[in-house]
Amino acid sequence: MDAPGQTAEADKARRAASFGAVASAYATHRPDYPVAAIQWALEPALALAGRPAARPIEVTDLGAGTGKLTAQLASLTTGSRGVRVVAVEPDPDMLAELRRRLPGVTAVAGRAEAIPLPDACADAVLSGQAMHWFDLDRAMPEIARVLRPGGAVAGLWNADDDRVDWVAGVYRASGRHNVAAYSSFEEGPDTGLSGWISTAGRTLFWPAEHAGFEHAQVRTAQSLVETFRTHSMYLIMDPAAREAVLAGVRDYLAATPQTAAGEFRWPMYTLAVRAVRR
Repeated sequence: MDAPGQTAEADKARRAASFGAVASAYATHRPDYPVAAIQWALEPALALAGRPAARPIEVTDLGAGTGKLTAQLASLTTGSRGVRVVAVEPDPDMLAELRRRLPGVTAVAGRAEAIPLPDACADAVLSGQAMHWFDLDRAMPEIARVLRPGGAVAGLWNADDDRVDWVAGVYRASGRHNVAAYSSFEEGPDTGLSGWISTAGRTLFWPAEHAGFEHAQVRTAQSLVETFRTHSMYLIMDPAAREAVLAGVRDYLAATPQTAAGEFRWPMYTLAVRAVRR
């Protein structure tokens, strides 16, 4: 029998490997990130990109998936400077979808624990909805290696804002617990995601900072259910059990005034955590 720690690691690995099978749906239904959160993550890189003047900000999107964050970075202009992005993704199906959707972006196969890029090549390393899959004890030295001194690593996580009662009701209907990002701030900077990143990069990075950003995504009941289908919890679930759970979610959405008639704005909260390279 596997020890509890081994079982948890095996479950995490299974969930991490589950996304490739739904790469197209993931690209279609997963939400974007607030531009304000991306700009906050890139703030430390601006000083580096200012030397020499007008040089593009060079960003590595680590664990890029199908390119949700990559696309936003590639189209971003910060002041007078653009962003030059390199996407790194380990899953071949997710990487293929990224390349199909963003043919003009450099995208390479690789993992956070062994980044296939040269030393000091990036002003910033960003990761959208992926850093929790990394082995940070191995990844943080690699991230530090590819960063220029003074550059920053930043993680972004979108969470459904279940401070809103009817959003919480969706989760009650599904029997699923939403790990809302803002809860990671409640115990202070040395705990939660900030503490996790600071601990792993203690000798290489200054202590992590965090910020939160409210936003919303336009959804219908059907598109919200399709978004849920791309979450790892549902991807590894027994198909019959998954369909039963999602039927309960549909019933709740049909009976809730805010979601019963066509499009609605789905409240979200994005947690951003960044740490500057020493």
